[in-house]
Amino acid sequence: MTASPGLGTTRTASPDLLRSVFRRHAAGVAVITAAGERPVGFTATSLTSVAAEPPLVSFCVGTASSSWPVLAEAEHVGVHILGEHQRELAATFARSGADRFGPSTFWRSGPEGVPLLDDVQAWLVCRVVARVPAGDHHIVIAQVVEGDTDGGGRPLVYHQGRFTALRD
Repeated sequence: MTASPGLGTTRTASPDLLRSVFRRHAAGVAVITAAGERPVGFTATSLTSVAAEPPLVSFCVGTASSSWPVLAEAEHVGVHILGEHQRELAATFARSGADRFGPSTFWRSGPEGVPLLDDVQAWLVCRVVARVPAGDHHIVIAQVVEGDTDGGGRPLVYHQGRFTALRD
């Protein structure tokens, strides 16, 4: 570690440094789902709008994730934007080994058979167009097929290692 004038202490690049920096970066919370023998899903803070024409989104998924084997083959995925009232749902889909589609999760089969979560702020069904290896993750790029923005309320945010809400 070295001290930089006016910048504090600098650290050499490492996984811990990256995690520490991104704890300070507030991010919206999404759940990504896909249909398989059993539906799969995970909480993502890496959701990004890629392009408007054609409408493309991207997200990252760890190759060690229990969802990856299904996502590696899925033709379509569901993207769900969570509201501040869905902290427990976000935690369920983030928890390793959780029964993500158990009795406490309300969902239905949507377009292209994609599992759609109820009561979210917005959802998209997207066709996967690329999977790009990136370290211990893959970046998935998907084209929007259809969606719904009728959910209300305020967004759920992830910051400093916890799910929280925006403040006025």
